[in-house]
Amino acid sequence: MMSVLINIAIVVGTFAVMEFVAWFTHKYVMHGILWYLHKDHHVTEKGFFERNDSFFLLFAVPSLILCILGSGGGFDYRFWIGIGILLYGIAYFLVHDVFIHQRFKVLKRTDSVYFRALRKAHKVHHKHLVAENGECFGMLLVPFKYFKEAARSARSH
Repeated sequence: MMSVLINIAIVVGTFAVMEFVAWFTHKYVMHGILWYLHKDHHVTEKGFFERNDSFFLLFAVPSLILCILGSGGGFDYRFWIGIGILLYGIAYFLVHDVFIHQRFKVLKRTDSVYFRALRKAHKVHHKHLVAENGECFGMLLVPFKYFKEAARSARSH
């Protein structure tokens, strides 16, 4: 039973750490040295696929490698770290691509203070069309000021 709890803790801990890793990568890599791959995500006219979509490999490959290495002869900590990265990747896809950018036309009418805040923070991030002076680089953790704005707009509806 204890090993199951440890494995769950590893997955949950990895998922939580991935929010910081995603923030750091977004701010310093995507808006830094690899801006040429990310900049098409900040323009309004684009097709279904973007160069920016290649960034999923940055996280999918290590996740896959960790799952493979950690599954040889049993499931060790590497496997569970890989699963935590995978689950964060799934959450990222669902929140960022499906919910926020509506790449698939579902979850359009989802309404809560958190979801309003999430959309507002992302909209603020996308108002910057260049790599510099950006803000709101995270995905799931939203600055408190956007919660306050979302709560105000929810009360006015």
